[in-house]
Amino acid sequence: MTPRAFSRFVSRALEELPAEFREKLENVEVLVEDFADGETLESLGIDSPYGLLGLYVGTPITQQSVFWVRPLPDRIYLYRIPIVSVAGGRDNVVAKIREVVMHEVGHHFGFDDRELHEMMGDSE
Repeated sequence: MTPRAFSRFVSRALEELPAEFREKLENVEVLVEDFADGETLESLGIDSPYGLLGLYVGTPITQQSVFWVRPLPDRIYLYRIPIVSVAGGRDNVVAKIREVVMHEVGHHFGFDDRELHEMMGDSE
């Protein structure tokens, strides 16, 4: 899948989020990269560049206060090649993009991996 097509599906997944969630993402930048960089993988203890599909970098809403000053926007990284690789087909890519977007948006709202897996019905 081309980077352009992938980005269109990411945009669509974000547009399909309920309005109350989208409104709280105005200071969140969503970036698509082919793979996570080596430093990121190392910091997370991930050996393979295919082992990371997405990453939220920022301060979850649940940890912010009225005194919170954001020097930079929070970021959600989506890693195109690992997502495409895991998905296995075009229809599955769209579903996997939605899943990863929802997972990373969930981190922005303060949910940890265990809670997100439970909410999404994953067995991990």
